[in-house]
Amino acid sequence: MNIFNSINISSSSLTAEKTRIDIIAKNMANANTTRTTGGSPYRRQMVVFEENKPNSFSSHLNNKMNKINGHGVKISKIVEDDSPFKLVYEPGHPDADENGYVKMPNVDVVKEMVDLISAQRSYDANITSINTSKSMLMKALEIGRR
Repeated sequence: MNIFNSINISSSSLTAEKTRIDIIAKNMANANTTRTTGGSPYRRQMVVFEENKPNSFSSHLNNKMNKINGHGVKISKIVEDDSPFKLVYEPGHPDADENGYVKMPNVDVVKEMVDLISAQRSYDANITSINTSKSMLMKALEIGRR
């Protein structure tokens, strides 16, 4: 068993959560963007995580020998939310239709803030896990010195 497995697993989660925070920030920044390069309003994006599975023979062999099930996390894809756009009555808006309605992005700022808090807590928990692993390794080294 590799003594750095817990640190590697937590660091993969730190990378994934950082990307999740970046996507949430992008969603919040575009919460009022009514026209993108495609001509439609901005669509909310979401990050999809999956287990980081080993793909080499040596990693499969090591897993069977050490019976380690965890490999961390990776981002499998970033998808767009297919929920409908919000219609807001603003007849003076440049993107208003003939009835005066503007299609607004499907971004709910409150939902994004909840997701942001969740991502931040996950990030913090993984930092705590790394610090605990470091502390345990340092204590093991101190035992070896005596």
